[in-house]
Amino acid sequence: MGVKEFTLLGTTQCQNVKLEVALSDEMSDLKSDLANLFAITDATAISLHGSTDILETIENVIDHQGKIGLMVDGSPIRAPHAPKELPFLGNHFEIYPDHMGNHDRLFTQYGSVIKTVNMGTTTYLTNSPSVSEAALSESEYFTKTTSDPSHPLYHMRDSTALFICDTSSPAFHLAHKFIPPSMTPNAVRQYTPNMQQAIEECFSVFDKLDRQDKAFHVYQYMFKLAGQIIYRIVLGLDVGHFKTIDTPAHEIIHLLGEYMLLMKKTSLSPQWYKYLPFGDHRRLQEVKKRAWALVDEAIDNAEVGGGGKDAPIQEVALDSTCIADYLKRAVDDEGNKLPPEYRLTNIVVLIGAGLVTSSSLLSWIIYALAKYPGNQERLVQELVDHGGSSTKTWSYDEIDSLPFLDHFVKETHRLHNPSFQTARNTKKDVIVPGGWQMPAGAIVMPTFPSIHKNKDHWENPERFDPDRWADDATSKKRHRRAFTHICRWTPRLCGPQCCKIGGKIGTCKSGVSLSFYRR
Repeated sequence: MGVKEFTLLGTTQCQNVKLEVALSDEMSDLKSDLANLFAITDATAISLHGSTDILETIENVIDHQGKIGLMVDGSPIRAPHAPKELPFLGNHFEIYPDHMGNHDRLFTQYGSVIKTVNMGTTTYLTNSPSVSEAALSESEYFTKTTSDPSHPLYHMRDSTALFICDTSSPAFHLAHKFIPPSMTPNAVRQYTPNMQQAIEECFSVFDKLDRQDKAFHVYQYMFKLAGQIIYRIVLGLDVGHFKTIDTPAHEIIHLLGEYMLLMKKTSLSPQWYKYLPFGDHRRLQEVKKRAWALVDEAIDNAEVGGGGKDAPIQEVALDSTCIADYLKRAVDDEGNKLPPEYRLTNIVVLIGAGLVTSSSLLSWIIYALAKYPGNQERLVQELVDHGGSSTKTWSYDEIDSLPFLDHFVKETHRLHNPSFQTARNTKKDVIVPGGWQMPAGAIVMPTFPSIHKNKDHWENPERFDPDRWADDATSKKRHRRAFTHICRWTPRLCGPQCCKIGGKIGTCKSGVSLSFYRR
């Protein structure tokens, strides 16, 4: 047994730590203790270094004379690098207008974690799956604090809504009890017929465009299609987006779109503007009041399932007509419901988040079908092989069992990911994988588009290749770190579990839409 002194290599701004080390100690336990003392998120990434060699065993540690240095993933501890800043503007012109391309360039130049300053707002971004996994896990080092003015969701924060409130908010744990069960695989199964009906209603419009030999703006129609599906699932509401070619978006969709635009504009204006009796701030209040009132009315009018009886959460999730019906009737183990004020805000967020991401994903799917040769034919053949026809009604399990359809949607989402601004806050100074040291109070953003094209984890990442998702030894080797449990489907959710359950609806919706391509 002996007392050993440990220090972080690469930085002088830390106190050395002394620990008693005995021959009976396990190396893994020693590393775990050091990780706790030095605020390192991954103890297994720690390596111990003497003056000339790596100390791989407890015996090596005890025999070593002098300080013992720590590295993480073989790298010294250092702060993330950043481009040179301009006065007032910071790195604005290093990032915009092509923020995704420029972030890729900065990751190549500076490493897997970078620091950027844009108009006074400091953000840390990463293209590392390991760093992202650490950041997105609720822990002693990371949390979600949308009430922080630097957080990207600050200007749309709401202390009663699961996906845009602080994790420490009382609403988070209460809403988390009710919201996820409405999107489990078993719950999604019952929504599949509603999705199919919503999709079938768009055929007449696309057939008419085809007969007229007209090109059309894909996003405009995918926005309306996503809205039709989302509203049917969440509110049980038929918005009639495809009665004619030029049918305008439903008022709620229009208002939520305007709300997002006004939110962005007002976030860039001086704080005192909100006291003016006119202008964008006043219009924002009017739009929010009207949109929230319409959604609240739709919740009240939602068709009731299960005979209108309240029931336990898991039971109601299987017989509800829509998510609004579920949230009105579900009770927890103590017989309590989600409070009405929480119900309204969470449904609004579900609609908004689902609409934005689904519109983008469906548009990218159409793009991928047109852009990458051979995939249309393979998709049609798979549908034919599984009994596809103009009259077939697809079930959730049938959609889920189509391998190439699944691979195609995943690869589209990998290469053309609509998710970007999922962000977390550091609670204290912390060292993440790669040896990057972040200060307390930092905003950390996993940059999903860059993660999905990271050459360290994907073979030929710029190539569109659905077969990389095939469940065989060769494919598993080729996509060495898919990291889909965090990166798939949703931009605003609160961690791996929520992203996964939200993805069930996204996957099914995309699959059902594609299954009708053959028509």
